[in-house]
Amino acid sequence: MRADARKNHDHLLAVAGAVISEQGADASLRDIARRAGVGLATLFRHFPTREALLAALLRAGFDELAENATRLEKSDSPEDALVSWLRDFVAYARTYRGVTQAMTSAIEDPESALHASCVTLRSAGARLLTRAQVEGTTRTDIDGDELFDLVAALAWLGDQPSHAPRADHLFDVVVSAIVRTAS
Repeated sequence: MRADARKNHDHLLAVAGAVISEQGADASLRDIARRAGVGLATLFRHFPTREALLAALLRAGFDELAENATRLEKSDSPEDALVSWLRDFVAYARTYRGVTQAMTSAIEDPESALHASCVTLRSAGARLLTRAQVEGTTRTDIDGDELFDLVAALAWLGDQPSHAPRADHLFDVVVSAIVRTAS
């Protein structure tokens, strides 16, 4: 990609991130283009669909979360690594309102632009969960798919104005149900 095209691409992503944080994942693409100071056609040249825009916006964060899981596997206790990663995942998903719906849909749709990133993210969490299960520090009747669903649900709670005040408490409740405390 040419330098000027890369600059436009990055600018569009930055503006889209701000707009989606404010308005949610179904924010007006026309509003994103207007705020970026470009025409709608320019936005569509870079991102032909809303999903392509979301995928580009989320990919870097998802990749960072997956890399963080690998780092945590090597440095923290299994249960601390899992809890830390879950907290980071929920915090990141809450950055962009409404993204949990896109994530849960994409994980089931191999044709989705978000699918590969979501699968990588789910696999990273599953590795941390399995490591903690092998060490005997988490319950064994949950798998990576269910963990992904729980984390998406916790992130969704933070998106809901009436539930947001309880979201952190419910995160702690869910984590305490997964992680076994020492007796």
